[in-house]
Amino acid sequence: MRNPGEELEDAAARYASEAIKLDSQGNYAGAVVKYQNAVEALLKLIRLYPDNPVNKMYYEKAMAYQERIKALQRLRGVYAPSDGDRPSSHDDGNVKVAPMVETVKATFEELLVTEKPNVSTKDVVGLDDAKLALRQAIVYPYQRPDLFPLGWPRGMLLFGPPGCGKTMLAAAVASEIDGYFLSVDAASIMSKWLGDAEKNVTRLFAYARGLAESKPVVIFIDEVDSLLTVHRQEVGGETRVRNQFLKEMDGLSDKGRNLQLYVLAATNKPWTLDEPFLRRFQKRIYVQPPDKDTRKLLFEKYTEPLVLDSDIDPDELAKLTDGYSASDIRDICQDAQLKVVTELFESGKANDPESKPRPIKMKDFKEIVKQRRPSLVAERVKLYEKWNEMYSAI
Repeated sequence: MRNPGEELEDAAARYASEAIKLDSQGNYAGAVVKYQNAVEALLKLIRLYPDNPVNKMYYEKAMAYQERIKALQRLRGVYAPSDGDRPSSHDDGNVKVAPMVETVKATFEELLVTEKPNVSTKDVVGLDDAKLALRQAIVYPYQRPDLFPLGWPRGMLLFGPPGCGKTMLAAAVASEIDGYFLSVDAASIMSKWLGDAEKNVTRLFAYARGLAESKPVVIFIDEVDSLLTVHRQEVGGETRVRNQFLKEMDGLSDKGRNLQLYVLAATNKPWTLDEPFLRRFQKRIYVQPPDKDTRKLLFEKYTEPLVLDSDIDPDELAKLTDGYSASDIRDICQDAQLKVVTELFESGKANDPESKPRPIKMKDFKEIVKQRRPSLVAERVKLYEKWNEMYSAI
């Protein structure tokens, strides 16, 4: 006999699937009803089993559906039921949309960030192994494709803790080959564009293939685990979207095709990805937290435009920040700048255009480091290292 949790999971999945189908058909009022039913089922499931380890995923899904409901209810003329007149869970979903509905669905172009990145691999401090792997897979084939009779990798997975340089690496390699950089947030595909997710995956790759006829293209998919994570119970249209993505990835390796088209995916949770996905990504690159020498270089880079006291010791700062990410170190330098600028404003002297903040001292950095804990958790870093030992392909 099935327990209540399994029944609620099935109900949530069914409602979400129906909602996405209605959404894609333009029946926004019917979609709203079904999205609301899915949200209610998911929240009941969380309350029923408060210690369930996948509750975070259920909550994120519920919030994504709620955001879609708000977007649909903003459409002029769409019926938006209140709690008092909301159809029951047995409603067939065929609520009629009022005439003159203004269609303002999110467009495919809104998924993309296509600005050319103004960064090179020289701007990426440390991460020498990762930079070499990307040069081997992307830059060298671009410069001399004739030297690769067996082809070259088309899919690369960048994994590691947040704030360690995954996005910057992807942007830098696109800039180095003077290529198009299509940046896509996977979470947006699965939330803001729920009814069009599968279609937009297809359009993304078709658009990229067209661009690649004349110039290299790097598709960067951030938070790819939002798109490709596998759960025992799918809640929505994830299966179709995931399968379409894998199909498009397979298409990149078609024989006779030498397009300079690459997919770089980034994730903070590589252990949630399944084997079929990993097989499509020939390079799996660990973007690890900075070591001591890299932290020293980061401090030197970020303090270069600042006015420093002679007592500043980057080597000591590197020792003090063991376990801090590259992003943490940038924030520390920014806080040091903010500290002396605030002193100038508080003193009342900032109105004088000739006044300048005092030089930043070593004690300023020490105070900031003492008050700012690292964003990285040692136990989580060990998980990355273990996963790297099992799946790294560099």
